[in-house]
Amino acid sequence: MSAPLTAAEQALQALGVTEPAEIDLEVVALSLGAKVKYRSLKSCEARIVGQNGRAIITIDSAATPQRRRFSIGHELGHWHRHRGLCLKCRSADIGRTLSDGRRTPLTAELQADAYASDLLLPGYIFRPLAGDIDRLTLASVKSLASQFKTSLTATTIRALSTNRFPALLICHSHEGMRWFRRPPLIPDRWFPRSDLLPESPTFRMLFNGGSEPSRPTVVKASCWFDTPIAERFTVTEQAFGLPNNRIATIVELTDPKMLEM
Repeated sequence: MSAPLTAAEQALQALGVTEPAEIDLEVVALSLGAKVKYRSLKSCEARIVGQNGRAIITIDSAATPQRRRFSIGHELGHWHRHRGLCLKCRSADIGRTLSDGRRTPLTAELQADAYASDLLLPGYIFRPLAGDIDRLTLASVKSLASQFKTSLTATTIRALSTNRFPALLICHSHEGMRWFRRPPLIPDRWFPRSDLLPESPTFRMLFNGGSEPSRPTVVKASCWFDTPIAERFTVTEQAFGLPNNRIATIVELTDPKMLEM
């Protein structure tokens, strides 16, 4: 049984969108009564002003193409959920990533982020394409991200949400772990450790300026999980760089026994 369509997905289907290349956000915005403009913004990354069923969305022209697309989706989320308000969204407000299990109120910004994710990576298109992937590697994520014109982070998180891949996405800075995402199929016992060990290729990439690995690397599970039982297993890791000197790592649990415990 297919999942119910979200409001964003309904907007896409109303336009007959069936392929990633057909997701034209400016056309979607017009269908919802909003016009998108681009200009240099100093105090925010995006904003929306609306009245009487019409709105103007302004996006920072200096942002990357993927960031501009997500910002349009984010502002359309406000238009759907918070109509009547004048909202200015800073960079920190758009596309915020929270760790599993973290309790936080469902703010207007998080609601807008969820709408943007559904608009850029609609489940009824994304799930079949992700279903053709055997393993969640950086190569497979890049392939999906290229089709949907989305960031590696957003694409990986969306792939994990399908609950098909026994993997986590973990973000680190020099100060330690910043956030992680984990699908329901992975038991709670596999909670990422807060620090990175020198044996991990991600450690070398983050602290020594190492290059992005071309393929997943096998490491001890204890590099990623601070529990005695981790010594019995190995996992694979593959990292990619993020803004602000951060690194995100896809950690795959390759031993089925890790999912049974």
